[in-house]
Amino acid sequence: MFDHILVPTDGSGPATAALEYAAAIAAANDATVHVLHVTETPPDEEDEEIVTTARDWVTAAGAAVDEEVVQGEPDETICEYAADRGVDGIVMGTQGRQGLERFVLGSVTESVVRNATVPVLVVRRGSDVRREYPYETIVVPIDGSEHAVAALEHGIEIATRHDATLHLLSVVDVRATGVDAVADLQADQFAEYARTIVDDAAAKARTAGVDDVVTTVTFGSTYREIRSHAQDHEADLLVMGTHGRHGFDRLMLGSVTERVLRTAPAPVLTVRVPETE
Repeated sequence: MFDHILVPTDGSGPATAALEYAAAIAAANDATVHVLHVTETPPDEEDEEIVTTARDWVTAAGAAVDEEVVQGEPDETICEYAADRGVDGIVMGTQGRQGLERFVLGSVTESVVRNATVPVLVVRRGSDVRREYPYETIVVPIDGSEHAVAALEHGIEIATRHDATLHLLSVVDVRATGVDAVADLQADQFAEYARTIVDDAAAKARTAGVDDVVTTVTFGSTYREIRSHAQDHEADLLVMGTHGRHGFDRLMLGSVTERVLRTAPAPVLTVRVPETE
């Protein structure tokens, strides 16, 4: 999955959850974990202790580890570090769904998801989160966009490597169509399009070597249907596409992906499509 995994840490519970998860992945794949602690003030003994503790966690899991303390702005420094060190994946933690965190994704995590040039695996801390590895069940929501295509490619690759079941889910959100005859016709057309999308994606997955592919078209709120499907089928991983930094998305992460990240019952691998002019 990854050969070099970057795990930013501040010593918090969510960061530790991400670190443990990354260490398990690294140990199983002979990968290296790069532990990074970013401080906005000159590093001190406490900062060094944070990375030392993190290093010990990774070493105990049986994975190779490098650690470093860097002064700078957290989100910018994380992205720059990943680019400069040849990292091919970032693993970051978020809080559970208690209190305000239920509505607000951590700003650093959101910024890294939005701006990193490599996939970002977001691990939500919480007793309701399934953090199993190796993967047996992978869910990829698709809608025909270039972002979903990018996610599909990663999902197929991971499912093939793990011999996992691949769930391809397309959600028809009909909340705005009303209930009249025209709206019903539109809903039928959307559903037909969604079915074509998942069938084409399934054919692509099977051609690539995925033996067990499940396709589903559902109706309702997109992020709620994604979350419910992942929960109902005990997904070990969700793979979703995100926008790049061009235009309006520089200011706001796509609402569906953001909501899934806040409430997902399993880790979410976000794949960003490169920005275009």
